[in-house]
Formats: sequence, structure tokens, C-alpha cells
Amino acid sequence: MQTGLGVFYFLCVLLNLGFSYHFNQRRDSKQTLIWFAVAMVFAVHSLAYLFHLGWIIPHWVRELVDNAMNPVSYFVLAVVALWALLRYRKFLTEPVVAWTILNISLLFSGWAMTDPNFQQIITKEDNVPIVMLIGSVGFFTWLALRRAVLNDDRLARGEPPLEKLDDEKVLVWPDLVYTELIAMVVVTFGLVIWAVVLKAPLEQPASSAKAPNPSKAPWYFLGLQEMLVYFDPWMAGVVLPSMIIVGLVALPYIDFNQKGNGYYTFTQRTVAVSTFLLGFVVLWVTLIVLGTFLRGPNWNFFGPFEPWNVHKNVPLNNINLSDYFWLSMLGYSVDGMGWFMRELPGILLVVGYMLLLPPLLAKTILRPFFIRMGFIRFFLLVTLIQFMAALPIKMVLRWTINLKYIVYIPEAFFNI
Repeated sequence: MQTGLGVFYFLCVLLNLGFSYHFNQRRDSKQTLIWFAVAMVFAVHSLAYLFHLGWIIPHWVRELVDNAMNPVSYFVLAVVALWALLRYRKFLTEPVVAWTILNISLLFSGWAMTDPNFQQIITKEDNVPIVMLIGSVGFFTWLALRRAVLNDDRLARGEPPLEKLDDEKVLVWPDLVYTELIAMVVVTFGLVIWAVVLKAPLEQPASSAKAPNPSKAPWYFLGLQEMLVYFDPWMAGVVLPSMIIVGLVALPYIDFNQKGNGYYTFTQRTVAVSTFLLGFVVLWVTLIVLGTFLRGPNWNFFGPFEPWNVHKNVPLNNINLSDYFWLSMLGYSVDGMGWFMRELPGILLVVGYMLLLPPLLAKTILRPFFIRMGFIRFFLLVTLIQFMAALPIKMVLRWTINLKYIVYIPEAFFNI
């Protein structure tokens, strides 16, 4: 592994030397020296690992990260990072700033790989595509926001967006077909190399007598599997995915904004872009990463550097809302109480959330949207957002007050 890290850091050296050469061509001596110095830092690390000097990440850093990392801090960090990216997008999408963040990430990633527990999880054949997913999502999110920032500045000056400058139309044959053919050949070549280098993680034939621990779905279903921690299967596996599909189908008909079509922009599509990034990056990609790297045996949460101990026992005392209301607040026992009266607080809460919140928003902070969209489109949009918001709400309630179900009706197999 030491040799592999040496090669990894050597590639980082080449990248930063290329960045330094770019600024040298632009006669920017300050930036040239800065990125040359960064390249030398990576060069020192490369030599250290190539000569097996035994540099490893300090133990106190690993303990600090593991102690600070938990589901609450992980989710809050993801939300805060997205907010900061959108709020300070002009600064954070600057190429120099983005390159600095990338270098810090690469440097720390190399250090982290010196930990055997982290290394074992990251290099597992199943998890390699997730590492590529993180890199690709980060790059294309930055690229889209960078183009949006440039276009917003151009539109503010009365200039056309960048996409309008190269609006030349080409024929499907031969231009598009040739491009697709070349892409197909490159992807096929890459998949062949992948199949040779990275072995398929095949295990023993499935048996009900012995199940792997943890039992994980394929990576593209890990988000749904994480939802099962907070919702019943009918909600996490049927209702929420169905609402996602319905929402994707309905969005073109709900959207009333005629601006921002055919080019990148954030100012003209603030709500749409923010909602999409929240739903895709925070509520989907981060859940996949959570289920892949931080969910270990018995589906317990583990820190990035924490060994996956199958004997780790985390006591959970999840409580239903009815128990909170009747037992903790009023001191009444729910034994012998009918299901309707027992779950009345949760039923009223769910009904209020789904039926009373949309009209309240239409009368207050979202009134301009209601006037422009009309009754049907507005309430359909708010309903879709409510279902999307139900996941982080339930996650936060589970993590903070150990709330299990808002409505618990086992007599009808109906739990929310």
C-alpha cells in the first residue's frame, strides 16, 4: 500500500505542476510559485511512501474524527456544506479555490488510506464505484455551478449566456453517430480493463442459514435501505419512491418559470436548483455514502477509522409519539386504550402537516408562488416537497429524541 500511495501522490505532483505551468504561461509568478510549492509538498509525501518511511495518520486525528462523526453531525455537515456552496458559489466555484479544496481532499485522503480499517472499506471491490461516484458528483456539481455563475454575470451585464455563443446546429449523421461510436469504444475498453484489474466480489451461494453481516443492498439501493431505518417498508419501499417518480414526471408541468431553459443559471432557477441539489446530493448521494462506508455489522454506525466489530452493541430505546404524549407528558397508560384515541396526537400531527401546512404557506411566505402557479400546481408542488422533507424530519427526530413512529397502528399494519 505504501507504494500505491507514493504513486498516488506522484500523480498529484503532476497535476499541480500542470496548474503551475498554466499560470506561468499567463505570466502570474505568484500563482506559479504557490502551486509549485504545493507540488513539492506532494512530492515529499510521494518520496516518503515510495521509500516506506512509515508515515501514517496520527492516532489522535483518527479518534477525533471517529468521536465527532455520528449520524447527526454527518447529516448536518452535508446540509451546511450544500448551503455554503450555494450561498458563496461565486467564491467557491473559482478555479483556484476549487483546486485548493481538491488538493486538501487529496492530501487528507492519502493520509486516511494509511489506516487499515479505512483502507479495507475504501478498497473493497463493491465500494470502488462509490468512490468514483463521489468524485464525479463533486466535479459535475462544481462545473454546473461555475457555468451558472458565469452566465448569471453575463445576463446581469445584458450579454447572452455562454451556451448561446456556440449555438451551431450539427447533423445527427455523421457528427452525433461518430461521437457516440467513439464514446462506446472508450467505455467498452474501460470496462474490460476494470473487469481484469478489479475482480468481481462474488461470495458463497445465498443461504437462509447464513446471512452476511451487514446485509447490504446494491449501492444504488442503499438510499432506500437507509430509509428503512426510519420508515416502514410500505413507506420507504413503495410510497416515497413512487412520489419521486411522480414528481419527476410532474415537474415539467408544474414549472411556471419560462427563464433558464437551455443554459446554466442559478439566479433564474434558485428554487429549482436548490431543491434538486438538496434531494439528489443530500438526501440520496449522502445516504448512499452513509450506507456504504459508515454502516457496519448489525447496521450500526461506525466512524471512518473505527474497526467494524460485530460485537458492537448500541442500545436503542426508540419511543412512539403516543408514548411520549400519554405516558411522558400526561402520565396515562395506553394499555386498553383504543388505537384511534391512542394515536390521535400523531394522526392530528400528520393531518396538520399534510393538509393545513400547504394553505398556510399559500397565505404567507409562498403567496407569490401561489398567485403565479394557481391552485392545482401549487398544492401539487408543496405536496411533493412535503414528502421529500418527511425523510430528513424523521431522521432528525430519530437521532435527537429517539422517536420511532409518529402514528403506530399495528392492528392495521399502518405505521408512519
